[in-house]
Amino acid sequence: MKKTIIKIFIAGAVVISAASCKKFLTEESLTKLDENKVYSDIGLTETSLKGIYGSWKNIRTDEQGLITMMGTDELQQGAFQMKSDAAKGGLDRYDGNLNSLLNQLANQWNLRWPVVNEAAKIIKGVEKPNISPDSKEGHILGEAYFIRGFVDFELAMYWGEIPIRDLSRENELGVRRQPLKDVWTFIINDLTRASVLCPQTNDPGRATSGAALAMLGKAYMSAPESTGFRNFDKAREAFEKMMGRYTLVPYKDLWDYSKGNTAESILEFQFSPVYPNNNKIQFQIGSRAVQAFFGDGCYYSGYDKVVPTIHAYETVANGGVWEDGDLRRDESIRYNFTYYGETPTLDPILWEDLGNDYDELKPHIKKYEDFRTDKHTDNKINNEWNSGKNIPILRLADIKLCYAECLNELNKTGDAVAVVNEVRTRAWGGTLPNDKRWNTMSQTDFRTNIMEERIRELFAENWRRIDLIRTGKLLELVKARNKWTRQSGTIQPFNVLYPIPDSEMKLNPQITPQDQNPGYK
Repeated sequence: MKKTIIKIFIAGAVVISAASCKKFLTEESLTKLDENKVYSDIGLTETSLKGIYGSWKNIRTDEQGLITMMGTDELQQGAFQMKSDAAKGGLDRYDGNLNSLLNQLANQWNLRWPVVNEAAKIIKGVEKPNISPDSKEGHILGEAYFIRGFVDFELAMYWGEIPIRDLSRENELGVRRQPLKDVWTFIINDLTRASVLCPQTNDPGRATSGAALAMLGKAYMSAPESTGFRNFDKAREAFEKMMGRYTLVPYKDLWDYSKGNTAESILEFQFSPVYPNNNKIQFQIGSRAVQAFFGDGCYYSGYDKVVPTIHAYETVANGGVWEDGDLRRDESIRYNFTYYGETPTLDPILWEDLGNDYDELKPHIKKYEDFRTDKHTDNKINNEWNSGKNIPILRLADIKLCYAECLNELNKTGDAVAVVNEVRTRAWGGTLPNDKRWNTMSQTDFRTNIMEERIRELFAENWRRIDLIRTGKLLELVKARNKWTRQSGTIQPFNVLYPIPDSEMKLNPQITPQDQNPGYK
């Protein structure tokens, strides 16, 4: 993290310089201002905050946006990727390659800390007693709290104990890992403050009080029981305060690039099919067989970095999750690869010699496909690398399902079933058949069924690993449903957390090999 902090200082200087070029003829150089003076200028602070949003959404682009989705019961790496990169294959095999030297995990750690550190700088620079939630300063402070709380939430879910970046207590806290109870106290406090200070409405891609309340509810649901903070009633309360601000829309509208930021959207990262604001996701998740057959100008070409598990694409009758008539199935997953009347074959890629493991023409993720990149459009982009659909981070259906979980845990299973049926009614186009309506069930059965429903609703939206961790189901379900995990047979209980990167331990004297998560070397 020390190296990260240095990088952020340099990046901050660049932002300040760019923000102040119109003043470069003034006597005082803004690049030499101390941070107190920088954060006293609300315009410069706003510029810094926008830079943080840019760094944050960058985490969800290209291959790096897929890493934490690998190794679940929902998504696994494509066969050729597993064969060609044994080290990264450890993310699905959970073998000895899943270790502190794995670059892809170090990158996930390193991408998040600059976001946390910069948010912490804004908080330290802007925070003051009795700041008004209706002021520009209050809104910026609330958004910084939200970003730090959200990213710390992810870090704590993936790595457990993490450093606490409260710069007002830096001498006390340093950059060492802190006890889980302290970490979750910090996360919940940040999201609570954000829920008060963030504006109720904001520019697309920026935090609101609704987003903060949604994440506060998720934090109360997800905090490890050992911390004492897991509280489904407080989560319920947070969700109830914000759900009425949003409305479910037709499921297909969520993936229509002409209808971004729908009434269901709580927070989504803004992209477009024009570099540098493209997200490159389709380049990673499309089919290599399609690419070899039709070229990059087919909008669902790609490189099979992740593909659905059999469980995530099959019907209930065949051991999967999908029920007849569920409209989410064909919006989420591509089953048919025929392109303008021509059906691709595996012939161009048989050199890969994958035996029975070819999966390039088996079902793929569909919901991020961007037809604007296709060679048959007038955009003249002709390359799926430029895919640029918005990426949902928080949306109402997710929160409704979380809310239903809370009701079930509060012994209100009947009410929970009714909420889930609201989401399922949308999935059947507004009229839910009687045989697809959830009815009376036990609390235990609800816990099982809601995990299946979350795959149907939130497939490939980067919540699955967190869902598996918070419910204690990661080992059981991944071992049963992920092809590579099952074949390897080496997943262990300690794999619920990722290893602390070796690079962090070498650069940060306050995190040593003795601080490594148990089970890893």
